[in-house]
Amino acid sequence: MEFSAKQIAAFVHGEVVGDENATVHTFAKIEEGVPGALSFLSNPKYIHYLYTTQSSIVLVNKDFVPEEPVSATLIRVDNAYDSLAQLLNLYEQSKPRKKGIDPLASVAPSAQIGEDVYIGPFAVVDEGAVIGARTQLYPHSYVGTHARIGEDCLLYSSATVYHDCRIGNRCTLHSGAVIGADGFGFAPTPHGYDKIPQIGIALLEDDVEVGANACVDRATMGATIVHQGVKIDNLVQIAHNDEIGQHTVMAAQVGIAGSTKVGEWCMFGGQVGIAGHIKIGDRVVFGAQSGVPSSVKSDQRLIGAPPMEEKAFFKSQAIVRKLPQMYLEMAALRKELDELKKQINNK
Repeated sequence: MEFSAKQIAAFVHGEVVGDENATVHTFAKIEEGVPGALSFLSNPKYIHYLYTTQSSIVLVNKDFVPEEPVSATLIRVDNAYDSLAQLLNLYEQSKPRKKGIDPLASVAPSAQIGEDVYIGPFAVVDEGAVIGARTQLYPHSYVGTHARIGEDCLLYSSATVYHDCRIGNRCTLHSGAVIGADGFGFAPTPHGYDKIPQIGIALLEDDVEVGANACVDRATMGATIVHQGVKIDNLVQIAHNDEIGQHTVMAAQVGIAGSTKVGEWCMFGGQVGIAGHIKIGDRVVFGAQSGVPSSVKSDQRLIGAPPMEEKAFFKSQAIVRKLPQMYLEMAALRKELDELKKQINNK
């Protein structure tokens, strides 16, 4: 399908600068642009590519002023990155959706299957499970006994939803994601560790996305809850009885220990580790590899282990780099001091 600059501008509420009849049929990064492609510019580091790109149309922010001639047609918008996201979503929605149950799928007679559902080969829907309308289960995905999946969800190959767990509407589980595995509960005894049965569930509200090989464990009792709009990257671990506030996002390899409550609109960088039984406030930002041993109040930007304010952290890191030289200087001073003591004592 082809779209003109005029059509695109109308969709994203933008202003065309150049040929409003220029057309595109694909997307490309601005540095890899080709004729017929739509690109975007939001990061100042990429401005120089605008003057050489072969893309036919480029989305730019309204306040951008080019310093050289631009051959591409520009569309000025409030936020180029957000407008690109809207267009990519429109592109995805225009793709034909798979429907129907493959003969090689296994669907229990007692399962409830909504309209226009797709269940691929070797996918399994167990006894009493409920699959909402237009949800897609790709090959080898598994929905356990009495689990419930909402409408317009997407479970990629090998995604797993354990028994009794609940998934809201418009959720995406990428390959290898596991929802509802047992929480890490064991009681130490003189003979080893006795398993504590995990009888709760995991609950994902609407518009949650879980990355590849990420895990949301079921609760010991009650529910592990991931609230609306949360986005979880690959290889993230959400432990039993955690509660993640709405619209919080987590980058790869974040790990949250059990019974911790995380607020709304938080952002966690890669490899952030959070201790159990603590509370993280709303709108908290943790930089990559932060280690969080205790509760944190709302509206803070922290980094490090234990985490500290960004400015203090980077100042401390600057000192850390100087420690080898400081050690040598201290050793030299100590040697001089010892020699002075000897001279004084010999008088």
